Amino acid sequence: MTDLLDLQSLARVPADARPRIAPGEAGAGIVHLGVGAFHRAHQAVFTEDAMAAAGGDWGIVAVAPRSTSVVDALRAQDRLFSVTTLAPAGRSIRVIGSFAGLRHAAGDPEAVVQLLADPAIRIVTLTVTEKAYCMDPATGRVLLDDALRADLGTDRPPQTVPGLLIRGLIARRRAGAGPIALVSCDNLPANGHRLRSLVEHLADLTSMSGWVSENVTFPGTMVDRIVPASTAETLAVAAAELGARDEAAVSAEPYTQWVIEDDFPAGRPAWDRAGAVLTGDPRPWERIKLRSLNGVHSATAYLGALAGKDTIAEALTLPGLGTVLRKFIAEDVAPSLVPPDGITTVEYGEQVLERFANPALGHTTVQVAMDGSQKLPQRVLDTILDRRRAGATPRWGALVVAAWMRFVQGSTDAGRPLPLNDPLAETIRARLASAPDTPAGVVDALLGIDAVFAPELAGDDVIRVLLVEWLTELDKHGAETTLAGAA
Repeated sequence: MTDLLDLQSLARVPADARPRIAPGEAGAGIVHLGVGAFHRAHQAVFTEDAMAAAGGDWGIVAVAPRSTSVVDALRAQDRLFSVTTLAPAGRSIRVIGSFAGLRHAAGDPEAVVQLLADPAIRIVTLTVTEKAYCMDPATGRVLLDDALRADLGTDRPPQTVPGLLIRGLIARRRAGAGPIALVSCDNLPANGHRLRSLVEHLADLTSMSGWVSENVTFPGTMVDRIVPASTAETLAVAAAELGARDEAAVSAEPYTQWVIEDDFPAGRPAWDRAGAVLTGDPRPWERIKLRSLNGVHSATAYLGALAGKDTIAEALTLPGLGTVLRKFIAEDVAPSLVPPDGITTVEYGEQVLERFANPALGHTTVQVAMDGSQKLPQRVLDTILDRRRAGATPRWGALVVAAWMRFVQGSTDAGRPLPLNDPLAETIRARLASAPDTPAGVVDALLGIDAVFAPELAGDDVIRVLLVEWLTELDKHGAETTLAGAA
């Protein structure tokens, strides 16, 4: 059997695939919450390249909030893992050595709290998905559920991500550890502002407001790289390329981008030397990515899944889908935003479609479709709201929402079951079960979920009519025929 990837077997890995820094030599300067595939293929790579270019003790202590599987795999591999870049013309691989430590928050939350209080830690980054922020995706309000209330009002070990952050900041103040930057790397509009609002709200409840305002910054970011879920094939490819088994291997597309608001009170890695864009205002980048890339990704996932397509690349072969997506970008998304200097939204959208068509990625439609109730507000509904406020009729955005409404009913056009992997799954199912089994009944039932649809949108008669029309077409004819006719 092939040896496991670790420090001992690293010497036998091809030289051009080895880490660009000496693993374990850099001290820890960053705590990252969320050790999923995206972080490993994105921020961990940028940080290693930054240390390779300019040095510094910016090693990452990777914290898994709940599951131990990735942490266990990384621990057995001396914190090493590989990233395989999948291009249409071929693939390449490299081992990453930027992790300086590993923690499991659910298993030992107090250890993570003390880590956040360590003066050596000057940055906390997060990739924990939208739902972990305990904020209403439609309104941005903090959701003080029982778990978060207990994190704030009792001495029990914190169980939520916001609770972990505020407990860590309280411990940091007591330790006199100095300033720190909290950096959201999740696909949220104005993610730095949202994280600031969350932490400041919790700080008000815990008598931390003054200290937070003086010692904590919240740089906004935009992150971009397509990272499919790892599969048995991902691990097999890594083993073949490395000559060692990597149980934490990930794969990704060649394209990668990180735009960061440069607001770090205690310093940062030389991420700009690694190709990141450091800016005073990342919001134009955030908006074009959320609405053009992520919105188009969701549209492709829902329509493709309904038509029985397993991957995003396969979905894009549907007759008419490319045309519909281009209309969505040009007619709905482009007028809703001001792009970054030097970028046009239509050209950006063309690049997005080219990236999505990469067959080597194998990015599944159901993976992209998961957590739709959390993703739709930022990816599609904000576009629709802005167009309605401008007096426009966002026909193509309404098609995307109708496709979601058809998707959550649980089957493809051919009757094959579709999973509803969503934090509001019970609410969605309950509303559908009590609604008339008609397009209008489904639309009214789902528009009534105020955690997804803001009142301004739920009460918009123009949008309701569009949704009923599109859902009627999808119900009668299926996604493939609907797309061909719409194009």
